[in-house]
Amino acid sequence: MRSYTFFAIVLLCLAILLIDTLAFYWLKSIMEPIATSNIKNIIYIAFWFFTIGLIISILVLKIRLESISPYRKQLLISSLYGLTVSSFIPKLIFVVVISILYFSNFLITGEKSLLIIPLVGVFFGFLPFFVIVYAVFRAVYRFKVHQVVVKSNLLPQNFNGLRIVQISDLHLGSFNYRYHILDRAIKTINSLKPDFIFFTGDLVNNYAWELNGWEKILKELTAKKGKYSVLGNHDYGDYSKWESEEERRRNFADIKDFHAQIGFKLLLNEAECIENNGDKIAIVGVENWGNPPFKQYGDLQKALQEVDGIGFKILLSHDPSHWSEEVVEKTNIALTLSGHTHGMQAGINIKNIEWSPIKYKYKHWAGLYSLGPQFLYVSRGLGWMGFPGRLGMRPEITLIELENE
Repeated sequence: MRSYTFFAIVLLCLAILLIDTLAFYWLKSIMEPIATSNIKNIIYIAFWFFTIGLIISILVLKIRLESISPYRKQLLISSLYGLTVSSFIPKLIFVVVISILYFSNFLITGEKSLLIIPLVGVFFGFLPFFVIVYAVFRAVYRFKVHQVVVKSNLLPQNFNGLRIVQISDLHLGSFNYRYHILDRAIKTINSLKPDFIFFTGDLVNNYAWELNGWEKILKELTAKKGKYSVLGNHDYGDYSKWESEEERRRNFADIKDFHAQIGFKLLLNEAECIENNGDKIAIVGVENWGNPPFKQYGDLQKALQEVDGIGFKILLSHDPSHWSEEVVEKTNIALTLSGHTHGMQAGINIKNIEWSPIKYKYKHWAGLYSLGPQFLYVSRGLGWMGFPGRLGMRPEITLIELENE
């Protein structure tokens, strides 16, 4: 909420009030057959108590945002975000559906709406409500393993069958120290017996204190050949106000140090050569590079200097925009691994149909992409940010197997 002006927050509250007023108008028509006025009054009072309470809470949080502790602020924002979405969207659908049905019936027959029309409206209002509730309380932590095979004639023979697990966008602050939840994902990852584990950024939402207690859990991640990581846009602390530049630097240093504490090699515009019986591949990692307004800390050319002669390179770069802008057809990097988009935490995944509103912002937003001999895989992320749920876009653990073509 702190990235929005007070005027924008007021407009949001007015939109909530408008939709709830229209929803209340239709609610009264549904309640007409109920003879007991006491039941009606209880329902009406509860309706407006929730609406006014939500609006007041949003405004108070915006006004008092700077005086609230960072931990409590994150908790309140995500909670209000979830409440707003789960209230506003179902009511909006309810109002739109019942209005269309009512006026269509009136134009055709010239009569007032039948009882069936408001009941249909209620169904279409409650259906998304229950779907959103499922997204918040169930799907958000239903980790899904996506298995991908990448075939490349650039892959050295001695690396054929290499197993890579990619995880991304943990946003540990959003777990609110519920260590047991992520522990389930750790066990799943280890059961895949990866040669490498790659983490592609956004360890936290903003603050190093979000890492408290997570060292013991994340140290349990095991890989036969190594664990490597890069930073994401949220790891720099750029979305917070700091009392001093020294405080910001200390926060950033603590986040970087944490990678070593859990056994990950943090690649900061650098690369490492991996050798197996004379064959070599390179693991390249850059700092965050994104299209504005995201910062461009990454320096790909610097990272490639020491491994330029190696034929098969794997790039870890948080933002998939980097692939289009600086990687594909501009370098000989075979495989790029990214995250960042979360698949917007909402979309449709039915057999071969994959869609999310995020596709209108990011050309490459989830899954495997290729152009010639170069591949990009974009993780849907393991944690969440903002909306405390996942709708048709479950948290992802990716198993990538490399094969000679």
